[in-house]
Amino acid sequence: MNISINHGLYINASKEKVFEVISTPNGFNNWWTKGCKGKAEINTEFNFNFTNEYNWFAKVTKLIPNKEIEFSMTVCSENWENTKFGFTIEEIEPYKVFLNFEHSNWESQNKEFQITSYCWAHLFLLLKNYIENNNVVPFEQRNDHL
Repeated sequence: MNISINHGLYINASKEKVFEVISTPNGFNNWWTKGCKGKAEINTEFNFNFTNEYNWFAKVTKLIPNKEIEFSMTVCSENWENTKFGFTIEEIEPYKVFLNFEHSNWESQNKEFQITSYCWAHLFLLLKNYIENNNVVPFEQRNDHL
């Protein structure tokens, strides 16, 4: 079964800025990860580190600079195995974009799916606030926002 989590949001920023935040270690560290390593190049590996227990890896499987990036999970929790997540940027006008997000290939709408969907939605509030206001919530405090 192929079930997906889908979210979308408007962001008041350039497509280049939004792409930087969803495709670079520094960008991810400012709204999602505790420590991230990787380079936005097709077939390269990203390390998404949250804790020693949650030290995940994914391969870049789609890439169109300033437009689209997709990651296929390679090392992760059991429920995230074989899933992919990615972003597509649609420029509405200069300094206004619509960011579309999809996390696909879920086996079922189990508890982990539900929790992950909820967490992504809240993380996108942090992403938007970081991009538009340069506000970074320290990693240790991000769960307080969930």
